[in-house]
Amino acid sequence: MVEAKFAIGLIGSGRIGRQHAMNISKHPRAELVAIADPDISSAGLLATRIDARAVAEPRELIHDKDIDAVVVASPTSTHVDLIAECLEANKHILCEKPIDLDIARVDALWAEVEASEVHIALGFNQRFDPAFSEVYTRISRQEVGTLEHLSLISRDPGPPPVEYLSTSGGIFRDMTIHDFDLVRHFIGDIDEVSAFGAQLFDPGAREVGDYDSVTVSLKSKSGRTANIFNSRHSPFGYDQRLEAFCSDGNFTVSNMESSLVGQSTARGTGSRVGFEESFLVRFNDAYRLELDEFVKLLEGSDSTSPTFEDGREALRLADAALESAQSGKVVSVNTSR
Repeated sequence: MVEAKFAIGLIGSGRIGRQHAMNISKHPRAELVAIADPDISSAGLLATRIDARAVAEPRELIHDKDIDAVVVASPTSTHVDLIAECLEANKHILCEKPIDLDIARVDALWAEVEASEVHIALGFNQRFDPAFSEVYTRISRQEVGTLEHLSLISRDPGPPPVEYLSTSGGIFRDMTIHDFDLVRHFIGDIDEVSAFGAQLFDPGAREVGDYDSVTVSLKSKSGRTANIFNSRHSPFGYDQRLEAFCSDGNFTVSNMESSLVGQSTARGTGSRVGFEESFLVRFNDAYRLELDEFVKLLEGSDSTSPTFEDGREALRLADAALESAQSGKVVSVNTSR
Protein backbone atom coordinates (compact mmCIF):
# COMPACT_ATOMS: atom_id res chain seq x y z
CA MET A 1 0.00 0.00 0.00
CA VAL A 2 1.40 3.41 -1.01
CA GLU A 3 1.23 6.01 1.76
CA ALA A 4 -0.52 9.28 0.95
CA LYS A 5 1.75 12.28 0.64
CA PHE A 6 1.05 15.73 2.03
CA ALA A 7 1.29 18.49 -0.56
CA ILE A 8 3.54 21.22 0.82
CA GLY A 9 4.21 24.73 -0.38
CA LEU A 10 7.43 26.56 0.49
CA ILE A 11 7.76 30.32 0.91
CA GLY A 12 11.34 31.52 0.47
CA SER A 13 14.11 30.14 -1.72
CA GLY A 14 17.16 31.41 0.16
CA ARG A 15 19.62 29.16 1.95
CA ILE A 16 17.12 28.00 4.60
CA GLY A 17 14.46 27.57 1.93
CA ARG A 18 16.79 25.43 -0.14
CA GLN A 19 17.50 23.26 2.90
CA HIS A 20 13.78 22.72 3.48
CA ALA A 21 13.18 22.10 -0.22
CA MET A 22 15.72 19.29 -0.38
CA ASN A 23 14.36 17.66 2.77
CA ILE A 24 10.74 17.83 1.64
CA SER A 25 11.61 16.43 -1.77
CA LYS A 26 13.25 13.40 -0.11
CA HIS A 27 10.54 12.74 2.50
CA PRO A 28 8.49 9.61 1.79
CA ARG A 29 5.23 11.17 3.04
CA ALA A 30 5.57 14.71 1.69
CA GLU A 31 5.70 16.33 -1.71
CA LEU A 32 6.93 19.85 -2.45
CA VAL A 33 4.54 21.13 -5.10
CA ALA A 34 5.19 24.89 -5.17
CA ILE A 35 7.78 27.50 -4.15
CA ALA A 36 6.96 31.17 -3.68
CA ASP A 37 9.50 33.98 -3.71
CA PRO A 38 9.29 37.58 -4.98
CA ASP A 39 12.59 36.75 -6.70
CA ILE A 40 10.90 34.46 -9.20
CA SER A 41 14.19 33.52 -10.86
CA SER A 42 15.52 32.17 -7.56
CA ALA A 43 12.27 30.28 -6.94
CA GLY A 44 12.35 28.96 -10.49
CA LEU A 45 15.88 27.60 -10.24
CA LEU A 46 15.03 25.75 -7.03
CA ALA A 47 11.69 24.52 -8.37
CA THR A 48 13.35 23.09 -11.46
CA ARG A 49 15.67 20.98 -9.30
CA ILE A 50 12.78 19.24 -7.57
CA ASP A 51 10.04 19.31 -10.21
CA ALA A 52 7.83 21.87 -8.46
CA ARG A 53 6.26 25.04 -9.78
CA ALA A 54 7.44 28.56 -8.93
CA VAL A 55 5.27 31.57 -8.12
CA ALA A 56 6.16 35.11 -7.11
CA GLU A 57 3.19 35.73 -4.80
CA PRO A 58 2.90 33.78 -1.51
CA ARG A 59 -0.88 34.30 -1.46
CA GLU A 60 -1.20 32.23 -4.61
CA LEU A 61 0.50 29.34 -2.87
CA ILE A 62 -1.30 29.73 0.47
CA HIS A 63 -4.76 29.76 -1.08
CA ASP A 64 -4.11 26.82 -3.40
CA LYS A 65 -6.78 24.26 -2.40
CA ASP A 66 -4.48 21.37 -3.30
CA ILE A 67 -1.79 22.38 -0.79
CA ASP A 68 -2.06 20.92 2.72
CA ALA A 69 0.69 22.80 4.56
CA VAL A 70 3.12 25.66 4.15
CA VAL A 71 6.75 25.99 5.23
CA VAL A 72 7.64 29.63 5.86
CA ALA A 73 11.33 30.31 5.23
CA SER A 74 11.07 33.95 4.21
CA PRO A 75 12.55 36.98 6.05
CA THR A 76 11.41 37.40 9.67
CA SER A 77 9.52 40.61 8.90
CA THR A 78 7.07 38.59 6.78
CA HIS A 79 6.33 35.79 9.27
CA VAL A 80 3.38 37.22 11.21
CA ASP A 81 1.47 38.26 8.10
CA LEU A 82 2.11 34.91 6.39
CA ILE A 83 1.02 32.94 9.49
CA ALA A 84 -2.17 35.01 9.62
CA GLU A 85 -2.78 34.32 5.94
CA CYS A 86 -2.25 30.60 6.46
CA LEU A 87 -4.68 30.59 9.38
CA GLU A 88 -7.28 32.25 7.17
CA ALA A 89 -6.69 29.64 4.46
CA ASN A 90 -6.70 26.76 6.96
CA LYS A 91 -3.16 25.72 6.04
CA HIS A 92 -0.86 24.03 8.56
CA ILE A 93 2.42 25.87 9.11
CA LEU A 94 6.08 25.20 9.83
CA CYS A 95 7.61 28.65 10.36
CA GLU A 96 11.25 29.52 10.78
CA LYS A 97 12.27 31.39 13.91
CA PRO A 98 11.68 33.99 15.21
CA ILE A 99 7.96 34.53 14.76
CA ASP A 100 8.64 38.27 14.65
CA LEU A 101 11.00 40.83 16.17
CA ASP A 102 8.14 42.56 18.03
CA ILE A 103 6.42 40.59 20.79
CA ALA A 104 3.32 42.80 20.45
CA ARG A 105 2.79 41.58 16.88
CA VAL A 106 3.16 37.98 18.07
CA ASP A 107 0.66 38.48 20.87
CA ALA A 108 -1.79 40.09 18.45
CA LEU A 109 -2.02 36.68 16.71
CA TRP A 110 -2.86 34.71 19.86
CA ALA A 111 -6.64 34.89 19.54
CA GLU A 112 -6.52 33.62 15.96
CA VAL A 113 -4.03 30.86 16.81
CA GLU A 114 -6.08 29.60 19.76
CA ALA A 115 -9.34 29.70 17.81
CA SER A 116 -7.91 27.80 14.86
CA GLU A 117 -7.47 24.06 14.36
CA VAL A 118 -4.41 24.75 12.22
CA HIS A 119 -1.17 23.17 13.44
CA ILE A 120 1.71 25.62 13.86
CA ALA A 121 5.26 24.36 14.34
CA LEU A 122 8.27 26.61 14.97
CA GLY A 123 11.64 25.99 13.36
CA PHE A 124 13.74 25.32 16.43
CA ASN A 125 15.57 22.54 14.65
CA GLN A 126 18.31 22.16 17.26
CA ARG A 127 15.88 20.26 19.52
CA PHE A 128 16.07 17.48 16.94
CA ASP A 129 19.84 17.28 16.66
CA PRO A 130 20.53 13.57 17.34
CA ALA A 131 23.17 14.31 19.99
CA PHE A 132 21.11 16.94 21.83
CA SER A 133 18.03 14.75 21.58
CA GLU A 134 19.88 11.77 23.03
CA VAL A 135 21.05 13.82 26.00
CA TYR A 136 17.51 15.09 26.57
CA THR A 137 16.11 11.54 26.50
CA ARG A 138 18.75 10.17 28.84
CA ILE A 139 18.18 13.03 31.28
CA SER A 140 14.45 12.30 31.16
CA ARG A 141 15.30 8.73 32.19
CA GLN A 142 17.46 10.11 35.04
CA GLU A 143 20.38 7.93 33.95
CA VAL A 144 22.80 10.12 35.93
CA GLY A 145 20.37 11.65 38.38
CA THR A 146 18.49 14.90 37.99
CA LEU A 147 19.56 17.84 35.84
CA GLU A 148 20.98 20.76 37.83
CA HIS A 149 22.73 23.02 35.29
CA LEU A 150 22.90 23.38 31.51
CA SER A 151 25.72 25.08 29.59
CA LEU A 152 25.45 25.93 25.88
CA ILE A 153 28.19 27.27 23.64
CA SER A 154 27.40 28.54 20.15
CA ARG A 155 29.94 30.42 18.04
CA ASP A 156 29.59 31.14 14.33
CA PRO A 157 32.68 30.90 12.11
CA GLY A 158 32.33 34.59 11.22
CA PRO A 159 29.94 37.56 11.51
CA PRO A 160 27.23 38.08 8.88
CA PRO A 161 27.19 41.13 6.58
CA VAL A 162 26.11 44.41 8.12
CA GLU A 163 23.11 44.44 5.75
CA TYR A 164 21.87 41.29 7.47
CA LEU A 165 22.65 42.57 10.97
CA SER A 166 20.66 45.76 10.36
CA THR A 167 17.42 43.78 9.94
CA SER A 168 18.16 40.76 12.16
CA GLY A 169 16.76 42.18 15.39
CA GLY A 170 20.12 41.75 17.12
CA ILE A 171 22.12 38.76 18.28
CA PHE A 172 19.69 37.77 21.05
CA ARG A 173 16.68 37.51 18.69
CA ASP A 174 18.63 36.16 15.74
CA MET A 175 21.26 33.78 17.13
CA THR A 176 20.73 33.22 20.85
CA ILE A 177 17.03 32.51 20.32
CA HIS A 178 17.92 28.89 19.43
CA ASP A 179 19.72 28.58 22.76
CA PHE A 180 16.80 30.13 24.62
CA ASP A 181 14.54 27.47 23.18
CA LEU A 182 16.97 24.68 24.10
CA VAL A 183 17.24 26.00 27.65
CA ARG A 184 13.45 26.01 28.06
CA HIS A 185 13.30 22.55 26.50
CA PHE A 186 15.75 21.19 29.07
CA ILE A 187 14.97 23.10 32.29
CA GLY A 188 11.46 24.51 31.81
CA ASP A 189 10.03 28.01 32.00
CA ILE A 190 12.46 30.74 33.01
CA ASP A 191 12.08 33.05 35.99
CA GLU A 192 15.12 35.36 35.71
CA VAL A 193 17.57 36.43 33.00
CA SER A 194 20.91 38.19 33.33
CA ALA A 195 22.94 39.05 30.22
CA PHE A 196 26.12 40.80 29.17
CA GLY A 197 27.03 41.91 25.66
CA ALA A 198 30.29 43.08 24.11
CA GLN A 199 31.51 44.66 20.88
CA LEU A 200 34.94 43.11 20.53
CA PHE A 201 35.74 42.50 16.88
CA ASP A 202 32.89 43.16 14.43
CA PRO A 203 32.59 46.73 13.07
CA GLY A 204 29.20 45.77 11.62
CA ALA A 205 27.81 45.04 15.08
CA ARG A 206 29.10 48.38 16.34
CA GLU A 207 27.58 50.17 13.34
CA VAL A 208 24.07 48.84 14.00
CA GLY A 209 24.33 48.97 17.82
CA ASP A 210 24.43 45.20 18.26
CA TYR A 211 26.76 42.88 20.17
CA ASP A 212 29.16 40.37 18.64
CA SER A 213 29.64 38.39 21.87
CA VAL A 214 27.14 37.67 24.65
CA THR A 215 26.88 35.72 27.88
CA VAL A 216 23.49 34.90 29.41
CA SER A 217 22.60 33.34 32.77
CA LEU A 218 19.10 32.01 33.36
CA LYS A 219 17.22 30.56 36.34
CA SER A 220 14.16 28.41 35.82
CA LYS A 221 11.03 28.48 37.93
CA SER A 222 12.11 25.10 39.31
CA GLY A 223 15.42 26.62 40.50
CA ARG A 224 17.67 25.03 37.88
CA THR A 225 20.18 27.23 36.09
CA ALA A 226 21.73 27.61 32.64
CA ASN A 227 24.46 29.58 30.90
CA ILE A 228 24.69 30.53 27.23
CA PHE A 229 27.88 31.69 25.51
CA ASN A 230 27.57 33.14 21.99
CA SER A 231 30.08 34.70 19.64
CA ARG A 232 29.87 35.84 16.03
CA HIS A 233 33.27 34.37 15.24
CA SER A 234 35.22 31.17 15.77
CA PRO A 235 38.58 30.71 14.02
CA PHE A 236 38.37 26.90 14.19
CA GLY A 237 34.88 26.47 12.65
CA TYR A 238 31.31 26.23 13.85
CA ASP A 239 31.49 25.79 17.63
CA GLN A 240 28.39 24.13 19.10
CA ARG A 241 28.72 22.36 22.45
CA LEU A 242 26.54 21.35 25.37
CA GLU A 243 27.08 20.20 28.93
CA ALA A 244 24.26 18.95 31.13
CA PHE A 245 25.45 18.68 34.74
CA CYS A 246 23.36 16.27 36.80
CA SER A 247 23.30 15.11 40.41
CA ASP A 248 25.19 11.88 39.66
CA GLY A 249 27.27 12.85 36.63
CA ASN A 250 27.03 14.79 33.40
CA PHE A 251 26.47 14.57 29.66
CA THR A 252 28.49 16.46 27.08
CA VAL A 253 28.12 17.08 23.35
CA SER A 254 31.29 18.10 21.55
CA ASN A 255 31.83 19.72 18.17
CA MET A 256 31.31 17.87 14.92
CA GLU A 257 34.63 17.50 13.10
CA SER A 258 34.74 17.92 9.34
CA SER A 259 36.93 14.82 9.05
CA LEU A 260 37.40 11.63 11.05
CA VAL A 261 41.09 11.49 10.11
CA GLY A 262 43.55 12.32 12.87
CA GLN A 263 47.31 12.66 12.93
CA SER A 264 49.95 11.61 15.46
CA THR A 265 53.62 12.59 15.28
CA ALA A 266 56.50 13.29 17.65
CA ARG A 267 55.24 16.87 17.81
CA GLY A 268 51.79 15.89 19.07
CA THR A 269 48.49 14.18 18.43
CA GLY A 270 45.27 15.61 17.12
CA SER A 271 42.97 16.32 14.24
CA ARG A 272 44.39 17.79 11.04
CA VAL A 273 41.27 19.79 10.27
CA GLY A 274 38.82 22.07 12.05
CA PHE A 275 35.13 21.73 12.74
CA GLU A 276 32.24 22.13 10.32
CA GLU A 277 32.03 25.62 8.80
CA SER A 278 28.25 25.87 8.43
CA PHE A 279 25.25 25.42 10.70
CA LEU A 280 23.46 23.90 7.70
CA VAL A 281 26.01 21.08 7.71
CA ARG A 282 26.22 20.79 11.50
CA PHE A 283 22.43 20.58 11.83
CA ASN A 284 21.62 18.81 8.57
CA ASP A 285 20.10 15.83 10.40
CA ALA A 286 18.24 18.17 12.75
CA TYR A 287 16.48 19.89 9.82
CA ARG A 288 15.51 16.51 8.39
CA LEU A 289 14.12 15.25 11.71
CA GLU A 290 12.33 18.56 12.30
CA LEU A 291 10.44 18.01 9.04
CA ASP A 292 9.60 14.45 10.03
CA GLU A 293 8.01 15.68 13.28
CA PHE A 294 6.01 18.23 11.30
CA VAL A 295 4.70 15.49 9.01
CA LYS A 296 3.67 13.51 12.11
CA LEU A 297 1.76 16.61 13.22
CA LEU A 298 -0.04 16.68 9.85
CA GLU A 299 -0.91 13.01 10.26
CA GLY A 300 -2.42 13.61 13.67
CA SER A 301 0.25 11.48 15.34
CA ASP A 302 2.12 12.36 18.54
CA SER A 303 4.66 15.03 17.62
CA THR A 304 7.35 16.93 19.51
CA SER A 305 7.30 19.92 17.15
CA PRO A 306 7.91 23.22 18.99
CA THR A 307 4.72 25.25 19.20
CA PHE A 308 3.69 28.85 18.59
CA GLU A 309 3.92 29.34 22.36
CA ASP A 310 7.49 28.03 22.33
CA GLY A 311 8.30 30.63 19.70
CA ARG A 312 6.70 33.37 21.77
CA GLU A 313 8.56 32.37 24.93
CA ALA A 314 11.93 32.25 23.19
CA LEU A 315 11.33 35.76 21.83
CA ARG A 316 10.38 37.00 25.31
CA LEU A 317 13.65 35.62 26.68
CA ALA A 318 15.53 37.39 23.88
CA ASP A 319 13.82 40.64 24.82
CA ALA A 320 14.62 40.09 28.50
CA ALA A 321 18.28 39.37 27.71
CA LEU A 322 18.56 42.56 25.65
CA GLU A 323 16.98 44.57 28.47
CA SER A 324 19.41 43.05 30.96
CA ALA A 325 22.46 43.67 28.77
CA GLN A 326 21.47 47.30 28.26
CA SER A 327 20.45 48.01 31.86
CA GLY A 328 22.97 45.88 33.74
CA LYS A 329 20.14 44.45 35.84
CA VAL A 330 18.62 41.01 36.35
CA VAL A 331 15.28 40.87 34.52
CA SER A 332 12.31 38.90 35.87
CA VAL A 333 10.27 37.04 33.28
CA ASN A 334 6.52 37.13 33.74
CA THR A 335 4.77 34.27 31.90
CA SER A 336 1.30 35.81 31.89
CA ARG A 337 -0.32 37.04 28.69
